[in-house]
Amino acid sequence: MSKQFLPNILAAKTEEVAQLPEEQIVKLRETYRFYDYLKTHPDTLQVIAEIKKASPSLGDIHLGVDILAQARAYESAGAAMISVLTDRVFFKGDIADLRAVSEQVSIPTLAKDFIIDEKQIIRSLNAGATVILLIVAALPEERLRHLYQYATELGLEVLVETHDLEELQIAHRIGAQIIGINNRNLTTFETDINTSLALADYFIEGPVYISESAILSEKEARQVAPDFNGILVGTALMQADSPAQRLKELRIDKG
Repeated sequence: MSKQFLPNILAAKTEEVAQLPEEQIVKLRETYRFYDYLKTHPDTLQVIAEIKKASPSLGDIHLGVDILAQARAYESAGAAMISVLTDRVFFKGDIADLRAVSEQVSIPTLAKDFIIDEKQIIRSLNAGATVILLIVAALPEERLRHLYQYATELGLEVLVETHDLEELQIAHRIGAQIIGINNRNLTTFETDINTSLALADYFIEGPVYISESAILSEKEARQVAPDFNGILVGTALMQADSPAQRLKELRIDKG
């Protein structure tokens, strides 16, 4: 794959969505609201723990992982939510992984994919997700706003992912309540923790903020802890000998 990761992914995703069947909406899985949990547990840097078998930049990470054992370890170690990659082509995930994890845990689950269509939102809800990801860089602002409203009307929460100040301002404009700052450049897939640290100056009252990518150890977690409500961690947990122990180390006490 070339360095133009996002355009390539979105082109493939458009073809995938065209083949997706229409699904009838089922009942939203019951769990706590992720936003409310972060607001009522401000003294700890909360962790969104990710099931991530592979990525375009790293290749295979842990293809043989027992996803249910991994999910149980995350939940028992205090994860606030579990993120599950559902993209097959670039991340070797599957919607079946999300369904299996959502049936196994009682905490919120995030459908991690490049969502560009209502059919993907319904499929995620039906697979047990209570939160979906919408990426500002992947959608025109009005389409982003529409999909955000569509998802929230179904009862889903939305993690709105941003990468720079312009995207952060778009997230604020559409009224996003859970905003991610991705330290990974989606054009080159390179990471830089300073993306989060720089954008924190522009946070506003109301939303909760998640720092995503490039958090490999307690060091990076402590760097973002003063300004962020939570972190999203995949690779560091998937590669750890003890995912539960690594997750506990990342749950920084902010009190």
